[in-house]
Amino acid sequence: MNGLIMMIIAIIVLGGAYLIYGRYLANLWGIDENAKTPAYEMEDGVDYVPADTNVVFGHQFASIAGAGPINGPIQAAIFGWVPVLLWILIGGVFFGAVQDFASMYASVKNKGRTIGYIIELYIGKIGKKLFMLFTWLFSILVVAAFADVVCKTFNGFGEDGSVILANGQVAMTSCLFIAAAVGLGIFLRKSKANKWINTIIAIVILVVCIAVGLFVPIYIGTGAWHIIVFVYIAVASIAPVWILLQPRDYLNSYLLVAMIIASVAGVLIANPAMELSAFNGWKVEGQTIFPYLFVTIACGAVSGFHSLVSSGTASKQIKNEKNMLPVSFGAMLMESMLAVIALIAVGAIAKGGVIPDMTQPAIFATGVAGFLVKIGIPESISMTLITLSVSAFALTSLDSVARVGRLAFEEFFLDADTDEENMSAVTKLCTNKYFSTLITLAVAFALAKVGYKDIWPLFGSANQLLSALALIACAVFFKKTNRQGWMLWVPMVIMLLVTLSMLAITIYTKFTGVVTASTNNMGGDILQLAFAAALFILGIIVSISGLKALTDKVNTAGA
Repeated sequence: MNGLIMMIIAIIVLGGAYLIYGRYLANLWGIDENAKTPAYEMEDGVDYVPADTNVVFGHQFASIAGAGPINGPIQAAIFGWVPVLLWILIGGVFFGAVQDFASMYASVKNKGRTIGYIIELYIGKIGKKLFMLFTWLFSILVVAAFADVVCKTFNGFGEDGSVILANGQVAMTSCLFIAAAVGLGIFLRKSKANKWINTIIAIVILVVCIAVGLFVPIYIGTGAWHIIVFVYIAVASIAPVWILLQPRDYLNSYLLVAMIIASVAGVLIANPAMELSAFNGWKVEGQTIFPYLFVTIACGAVSGFHSLVSSGTASKQIKNEKNMLPVSFGAMLMESMLAVIALIAVGAIAKGGVIPDMTQPAIFATGVAGFLVKIGIPESISMTLITLSVSAFALTSLDSVARVGRLAFEEFFLDADTDEENMSAVTKLCTNKYFSTLITLAVAFALAKVGYKDIWPLFGSANQLLSALALIACAVFFKKTNRQGWMLWVPMVIMLLVTLSMLAITIYTKFTGVVTASTNNMGGDILQLAFAAALFILGIIVSISGLKALTDKVNTAGA
């Protein structure tokens, strides 16, 4: 197998899935092009803001395509390229794309509300409370980790005090993106120009920002960047989506899509050999394929985080129901393509089946830069552009997940029947967007600075548990509203088995290490043990509530 054949297979499978399976689901579930979407029905200029398809697609894709589809396939490549490729393609089509589309569909049909609201309406208040608590904790983990990733790609100094040119260029370009996004947001809001004119303007801005960044780098240390990035996240999580979130993701989406297209072209020209073994066995380096592979490769196959973006932010920007298919299903398949590129990249630079001893982003950057050289882009510029893309993937997820975390915290204290005009003082405080942002980011900042690494190994399990719970919620919604939801059942059951198995293994391993005092990181392992146990219990409780609702013979026609 070589990179060319692998790429062709991926293009055929993913493209065919969109044209056939995606359209089938849209017809089966029912798309009402004349319906008034929540973006118009509840327009508030902050979260509910109608946007063109390309703008919302840019937000969705830039938000969901964090570092996951790059890190996951490269880590899981220890099992060989065959199981990784199969899970990306099968998972991306029948698990991830279906989950993202279903989550957005259910949200749009329920006034743009989140999966938590869907759970409350169709499963119960307790399930909703637990889900929102989990979502808030999960969001804090993502913010803490991705903020650290961004700050390290912006860090302008090496350990010896020397400047790092590529990082300085990336930092300047990213800052220019943010400033330019505000101006672009005002233009898009005020001008109402044709989407093609908007596209041309966005691309010109993108090119100018990159050019200036390449020639005028800025050098700031990691500590200062932590403060700057968290201030930016705080502003982005409460600012109206049209002035920052939409236009910045819109700008970055062109960079990310261009990088993917250029990488595909580079692979087609270079036709790199896959220096990885096809299959290395069911157990490698102490890890078994089930459940490790399915937890490690989340983004690119199926990711619970996507359901939060689909139902938390993107659904509030959909202008027409027909746009849901390209924005959700299409964006997920694009991410699967990115995961395939990551797999080809690690395969191209591996030696004798051995993965290089480098970080996953470094492996990705090195491999893809080699592809870009084949289409005429100098290696030094290629490395900077790929580093910029990796940083952009993480940064665009940051502002979205910070907003999702803020909304989850607020929604935890609200019920569907809450009288918002006569709330208690405590409830008013906790549902205040400034307070909820402060408390969310304060915890995330502390974790990013001192301790998130101790619980980050559980991110994969937490993410996939979130996927299982989202699939359960959507399956219940489809049943209660007399819609076909059978395609959610197999992904739902498999993700539950994957998640609970991985958590059980983690609990056993950490408990054994703590009890026998054989661990080298007692504090970290105790923290992981507590977190894994809490997730396991949470998953069981919410799953039982959801599965009980699914087996209930009483249907309630609704949205």
